[in-house]
Amino acid sequence: MSKEDLIPFKKGQSGNPNGRPKGSKNRSTIIKEILSLMVKKVDADGKPVWQSKEYLMVEALVNKAIEKGDVNAFNAIYNNLYGNLKDTVDVNTTEEVNHDFRNIIARIKAQ
Repeated sequence: MSKEDLIPFKKGQSGNPNGRPKGSKNRSTIIKEILSLMVKKVDADGKPVWQSKEYLMVEALVNKAIEKGDVNAFNAIYNNLYGNLKDTVDVNTTEEVNHDFRNIIARIKAQ
């Protein structure tokens, strides 16, 4: 197919007429709705309480980090609370450096 064969769409015409129907929900909206659903649960005192699925999911993640020592669960919680940690290197140092940083970074990425 050459460029000459291409015909631009008319103004206001969609390039994909069979796309998602108007008014249908995207995946993130559906997930938010499901996580906001309330579930009846029995607390430590034996009393029924209503909690959202999102609350129960976060509670399970925290318990996994604490009880099982799951590092990925800890990182998910920590990054959510404080943001991702950033590694920085001072390239304006006056000290003589005998390190090949490209080699060091390549070895770190290979782990």
